[in-house]
Amino acid sequence: MAASSDHSHPQTLGTDANPAVEDAAMELPPPPPREASPQEKDAYWFKYVYRGDRMPQLTLRAVLMGGILGMLMSASNLYTTLTVGWAFGVAITACVMSYVIWNGLRALTFGRLSQMSILENTCMASTASAAGYSTGSTIATMFGALLLMQEGDSKLIKTFAAQPWWLVGAFTLLTGAMGVFLAIPMKRQMINHEQLPFPSGIAAAETLKSLYSASKEAIHKAYALLVGIGAGAIIGILKTSEGTLAFLDRFFAAVPIRLPHLLPHHGFYRVNGKDLIGFGFEPSALLIAARMIVGLRVSLSMLIGSILLYVFVAPDLIAQDTANAGTEGYVPSIDLVAGGTIYHVYRWGLWGGTSLMVFSSLTALALQWKTIARAFSRFGSAGKQSAGESNGQLAIEVPLSWMIAGMLPITIGMVVLQVIAFDISIYAGLIAVAMSFVLSLVACRATGETDTTPIGAMGKVMQLLFAVLHPGKMVPNLASAGIAANSASSSADLLTDLKSGYLLGANPRRQFLAQFFGIFFGTLAIVPIWYLMVPTKEALEKFPAPATNQWHRVAQVLTQGIDSLADSAKWAILIGAFIGVALPVIEKLLVPLKYRKYYPSAMGLGLSWVVPFANSLAFAIGAVIAWLWGVVARKGRDVFNVPLASGLIAGESLAAAIIAMTATVVGLLAAT
Repeated sequence: MAASSDHSHPQTLGTDANPAVEDAAMELPPPPPREASPQEKDAYWFKYVYRGDRMPQLTLRAVLMGGILGMLMSASNLYTTLTVGWAFGVAITACVMSYVIWNGLRALTFGRLSQMSILENTCMASTASAAGYSTGSTIATMFGALLLMQEGDSKLIKTFAAQPWWLVGAFTLLTGAMGVFLAIPMKRQMINHEQLPFPSGIAAAETLKSLYSASKEAIHKAYALLVGIGAGAIIGILKTSEGTLAFLDRFFAAVPIRLPHLLPHHGFYRVNGKDLIGFGFEPSALLIAARMIVGLRVSLSMLIGSILLYVFVAPDLIAQDTANAGTEGYVPSIDLVAGGTIYHVYRWGLWGGTSLMVFSSLTALALQWKTIARAFSRFGSAGKQSAGESNGQLAIEVPLSWMIAGMLPITIGMVVLQVIAFDISIYAGLIAVAMSFVLSLVACRATGETDTTPIGAMGKVMQLLFAVLHPGKMVPNLASAGIAANSASSSADLLTDLKSGYLLGANPRRQFLAQFFGIFFGTLAIVPIWYLMVPTKEALEKFPAPATNQWHRVAQVLTQGIDSLADSAKWAILIGAFIGVALPVIEKLLVPLKYRKYYPSAMGLGLSWVVPFANSLAFAIGAVIAWLWGVVARKGRDVFNVPLASGLIAGESLAAAIIAMTATVVGLLAAT
């Protein structure tokens, strides 16, 4: 699907609050039609849109600002991945925060600091995005799943001992950098020539344009983001569990305003006098705000699926377990945790939910066979010099020689790391790198066309492949998935940022370098943050960590077989697989486009069985709030919803992450 004409009109994008330039921009000749040749599109962009030589772009202050913001957001995204199972885009939040912070510094220095140009902020966003988003997905998922594999007392299993810093750091840096370099040949084909939408890239460009127009709406968006960050941080502090930090315990003893973990305390109802884990309302701004952005379809599907699990399926399984207690050979379905006082419902639900999500992801990918075919058929022409192409154009595009120069040492380092750390054979390590390119190609096109990066599906493809290459081994299975997921995420993130730069007339080479620098900032931040936030296996088990558990369960099934599972879990896997295939196929073949918003979401239904009921309930509340807001005041919702929700997510997750890391440091100091 090519971008619509609105997405490719450079005259719709303003300049740095310069009316004269904007007026001139409005008189530009119309852009070439969609069917124009690549040479015509490149020539038009270079002549009328490009302005990378007319203002600062890749500056030290832009990279440092982006690096610092990205390091903060990496902590936020690690927390959200452990809490709800995914990370949130960083670029738009970083754009607004950078604009506010830098203008605040200008005010404090009475204007001695010059204003950042719009292209400097573009590079800043690229650095922040790489640091805050594309370095963290492997940490929580792959390394989290590897930590769950460790046997023994969870309190005694130290993350640092199980996963040395050099391994976590090298793996994160190499996979992030690999994704950046793999995206080089895709940029010109997907952005310049096909002009795929990359909707988040368009949104970031429009956000910057709005901020630099100095309009009242831009100021209001900035205020909404700051209010959201402040409110989210307060809620994050008020949710701190008792015993985490002594000074907070003293504060809450004097001022009893601590938010409970769950309302009501024992959940909506109990079974056999025992709680069902997470069966209540969790007062969390993060959970509610997360679905204020996404919409009703997925959120309501999650609520329906969670009600089905907690109200109907789980009580029936518990009754069966009770009736068969003591029966030889019977494997209970629902585990009891916390000293036998709580039924861990979604630990069983993981099997059916994971199966549904895996098969729906792979089915949806298969139904996009045209997208995959286009990715490979058009790749061959990417990066070739076109007839009539000017030296000026070549001087600003990232050449394929950079990819070769970067991928040679990265491939060697990646293979050596796989052999030493994960017991992967050399040939399988080379296959993992080669497959990462193939999967990154598919993921980038999917992101460009749908704004959704199928990281989970990419990881599952690698897990299936390595179940054949290294049968019966969980560590290679998880490591290979981590390589694919992180490189695909990094590639798609770079192209999304390059889309913003393309619309704003940025120099792609400088933007590429900004993104590359961000990988180092992110690695420097995320490795110590991981150890501080998850010092032990016990600390990890306190998080819902749906994505982490999903990876662990898939690897377990692929390497150990399903004989050790309860019979009910085996049936759940089969039913989940059937529903996961059926829902996307029916939607694609039978449901008209205008009715698809009412059709159940396969991912929503699957996710509802791998997270607590409290998450699904909060998600539904957030989606309904955003929907009602749109009904009552659509313009206000359109202006404030995203910045306010982004602020709430960033505020609560940052506060919770900082508190968790502080508690770890205090504990380490007390032990010495």
